[in-house]
Amino acid sequence: MLIGEVMTSPVVTVPRTATVRQAIRVLHEHDITAAPVIGPDGRMAGIVSEMDLLRGAFEADPRAFLRPVAAPGEPPPRHVDEVMTSRVRTARPNSDAADLAETMIRTGLKSVPVLDGDRLVGMVSRRDLLAVLARGDARIRDDVIAALREHGARDRWTVTVRDGDVELRGEADEAARRLAEVLARTVPGASRVTVRESAGRS
Repeated sequence: MLIGEVMTSPVVTVPRTATVRQAIRVLHEHDITAAPVIGPDGRMAGIVSEMDLLRGAFEADPRAFLRPVAAPGEPPPRHVDEVMTSRVRTARPNSDAADLAETMIRTGLKSVPVLDGDRLVGMVSRRDLLAVLARGDARIRDDVIAALREHGARDRWTVTVRDGDVELRGEADEAARRLAEVLARTVPGASRVTVRESAGRS
């Protein structure tokens, strides 16, 4: 699967001139964990996450302590550009979603902006990747059959799907087997693809 097939688009963004409270409302209202920050030129200037916005947002409640709470020091940040992350890891729409998933697991990233050149075209979150894996076997099978049919290869294959694992069974030469495998791998939700010869072939 390509990133462009799993990303969320259009993207919910926050202007660089927004206050922290405005950004908090955007994330809360859209039920997202992070949003790209857009500068006056329309380009992505950074990304702001829930964690960024929570820094300094709460003062200690004196009711929780037996002694008076010390007076606060510096005032908390008020604008998004004070708390956003400027150096952002991004992805391209034609890159492999599997590679991005591995990167997110390794680095702990929850959301990654998708850029086509300098243009923000999407956002991939852990939730987007989970949604792909949650697709039912019947739907995956239908999509595999549609992909095979589109390339004139449907009649030679029996398609079964179990827990996202796709099995193609039929009689074909190496080139046709390879094509069928590649087509099946492009289907969202297909976690593994196995190509086997029909039973009884000598």
